[in-house]
Amino acid sequence: MNADRRDAPWPTASSQVVGVMGDPVSHSLSPLLHNAAFATVGLDWVSVAFAVPRGALEEAVAGLRALGIRGASVTMPHKIDASRLVDRLSPTADALGAVNCLVFEHGTLVGHNTDGEGFLEALRRGAGFDPAGRRCLVAGTGGAARAVVLALAREGAAEVVVVGRTPGHAEAAAALAGGTGRVGVAGDAAGAELVVDATPVGMAGAADLVPLVDPGLLHPGQVAADLVYEPRVTRWLGEAVSRGALGVGGLGMLVHQAAAQLALWTGHPAPVETMWAAAQAVGPG
Repeated sequence: MNADRRDAPWPTASSQVVGVMGDPVSHSLSPLLHNAAFATVGLDWVSVAFAVPRGALEEAVAGLRALGIRGASVTMPHKIDASRLVDRLSPTADALGAVNCLVFEHGTLVGHNTDGEGFLEALRRGAGFDPAGRRCLVAGTGGAARAVVLALAREGAAEVVVVGRTPGHAEAAAALAGGTGRVGVAGDAAGAELVVDATPVGMAGAADLVPLVDPGLLHPGQVAADLVYEPRVTRWLGEAVSRGALGVGGLGMLVHQAAAQLALWTGHPAPVETMWAAAQAVGPG
């Protein structure tokens, strides 16, 4: 199973294969992170990108089964569809109705969601922040936002406020937090200890969109987290930091959710520092 890539060709004919499925997917850092980890752990595994157009996921998953692929990371636009194609869902994936990681376990395809776990680990590393007993606000109602809401509630947050553009979507996201969740407005950010921008506003190509929460509301004593990792520091995050908030960029969530996936696939603890080094070597956006 071990592979010394300094002395032997790699991948080999016996390499175990995993991948990331999405559209677009050529920009994904997941194969880079996973392959760096495999090399460090000494596993003859390889991670590749699978471009899967919208509407073709069912065929792609059938192909994974037929080819003996060990697992796959799932990204946009397939997370919800993937939840309908597995044999079994983890409790978190079931609650979210979304899957970001497929794992073949003795012929059974299991769907997991590691986004929330990755976010919490990024918070701990980047800000030393423990959500237990804290007031939190999440801007956004998409899949990543919902994963963050659920994760914060499960970690014991005192309150999880959701701000969204569509009331029904915001209510559904807040419901994931149970009794600690509620729908709020942008002004609630001033009283939160953690403010999360879980929208694509700061992403390349969307930088001119108006954020749900004005970063001018933020102040010292707060943590501002952005889930976008390209660019490394979005305009929203940069302005929040300039107001005195402690900033956490989206790269940490990417690294830690990928590390959780690797552990699910291989049964080995992920070499997180190696994965961080690989991500940071790509350079800032």
